Amino acid sequence: MAEKYDVVIIGSGPAGLAAAIYAERAELNSIVIEKNVVSGGQVLTTYEVDNYPGVKGIGGYDLGMKFRDHADGLGATFVEDEVVRIETEGKTKKVVCENDTYETSTVIIATGASHRKLGVPGEEEFSGMGVSYCATCDGAFFRNKTTAVVGGGDVAIEDAIFLARLCKKVYLIHRRDELRGAKSLQKKLMSLENVEIIWDSVVDAIVGEDKVESIAVSNVKTGEKKNLELQGVFVAVGISPNSRMFEGLVEMDGGYIKAGEDCVTSCPGIFAAGDVRTKGLRQIVTAVADGANAITSVERYLAEE
Repeated sequence: MAEKYDVVIIGSGPAGLAAAIYAERAELNSIVIEKNVVSGGQVLTTYEVDNYPGVKGIGGYDLGMKFRDHADGLGATFVEDEVVRIETEGKTKKVVCENDTYETSTVIIATGASHRKLGVPGEEEFSGMGVSYCATCDGAFFRNKTTAVVGGGDVAIEDAIFLARLCKKVYLIHRRDELRGAKSLQKKLMSLENVEIIWDSVVDAIVGEDKVESIAVSNVKTGEKKNLELQGVFVAVGISPNSRMFEGLVEMDGGYIKAGEDCVTSCPGIFAAGDVRTKGLRQIVTAVADGANAITSVERYLAEE
């Protein structure tokens, strides 16, 4: 007979890892299903984390490893697999994956979110050949070259600041006339001499032969078009929740799973934590808090069964 878990945690980003830690401390029979080889989620692609209390200025990869080491130290169980769907049979849930199926009383969905695409000609063609969604992962390949960052939020500004340390020239292309990122980041960005902001503009196409050579840009107010010669394009236009496999199972809002601070969803025994749920602020610290809250809700649910 297959083992039945108290809770199956889907995802091993900050929310999933925090849930794993709290599950072990609560002595719940739990397992974490992670799609990727390395735990940590989006934090792994962050060059420097300077807003997580108690660990100022830590590298994103290092912080992710600390979370995983903590979970490992408490005895958390991890398996590498990809979830296909969740089946509900009364109070028992089946988490169906590509390689195996896991029976459980409760599920925590902590699948996070993925980078949005521009959807312009050349983007898919040159992905990995000059188009990137992670400046900290790929920035070193463009040392002393010219690059562009597309976006206007915190991530876009952070990417431009990071690339400015390596690149000869960095364009920041934003469709509006003001940035959305934190004022402290904007101030730092504006002080960099090798960064040029292209306001009120969008990328129409990414152009090249075997790799990126230029981008076609147009001004959304004046209609003016121009080409910028460069070697790299870093896309930072937001994220989309990784929730498609759960459509029809739980209520959603714009792809995000509807759940409050207690992480309770519309389906009894299923909880959502981290970037995949509806929330006002998506940061590492709020994802970790979700992981803790989700396990608390799991305990309450199990006690009431």
